[in-house]
Amino acid sequence: MSSKKIGRREAMTIMGAAGAAVAFGCGDSPTSPTTSSVPSSTTSTNAACSVTPTETVGPYPSLTDLFRSDIRDNKQGTVLTLTIKVVNTNAGCAAVPNANVEIWHVDAAGNYSQYGTQTTQTYLRGIQTTSPAGTVVFTTIYPGWYPGRAVHIHFKVRAAAAGGRVHDFTSQVFFDDALSDQVFAQPPYGGRGQGRVSNARDGIFRQAGAQLMLAVTSAAPGYAASFDLALQTT
Repeated sequence: MSSKKIGRREAMTIMGAAGAAVAFGCGDSPTSPTTSSVPSSTTSTNAACSVTPTETVGPYPSLTDLFRSDIRDNKQGTVLTLTIKVVNTNAGCAAVPNANVEIWHVDAAGNYSQYGTQTTQTYLRGIQTTSPAGTVVFTTIYPGWYPGRAVHIHFKVRAAAAGGRVHDFTSQVFFDDALSDQVFAQPPYGGRGQGRVSNARDGIFRQAGAQLMLAVTSAAPGYAASFDLALQTT
């Protein structure tokens, strides 16, 4: 857990609940899959009021603040509507409003924006501030993959704390392997050859991944995913 002085991004975060929240242990034409069935094992294992485990920040965090709900920037891929609900385990799982939730992930080809050859691009990155119900909703695409890692989405939550400081919580969420197989059989994900790492072989997933699985359902023209992020006040 790290804390820092409130800067430009953090100044926009004012917690609606009493106390500082910290987390423990948690225009384009996208292509949809040819089948609408979703493997039954995609239900979330992160039950409400069960504190969410942290994970490493991982590669390529955002370099700029992009407050927006649609983060696709015309990137092609299966549409994914991602809903994250932030709750407080020390307040009977009450919703946490006015927290900034940021996500970032790779495109269908396994590339991150803002780094390497993509320095001028900002695709698949964005921040939303939680509603009174504690939720944020992002419109994105199903992430691709890159060597050495299972399919995942990075996220960070920033919550104002006493004394003008900010507590940051960082983690990752994962997808059922069978669902990824189904999605990656379709363009634009196909044709990349072998090499995708399964959840069981991913070192980060093995730390706490079972608690970081997204609940995914079919939702034309793609999928809807949800995750309950349980914070705990200091």
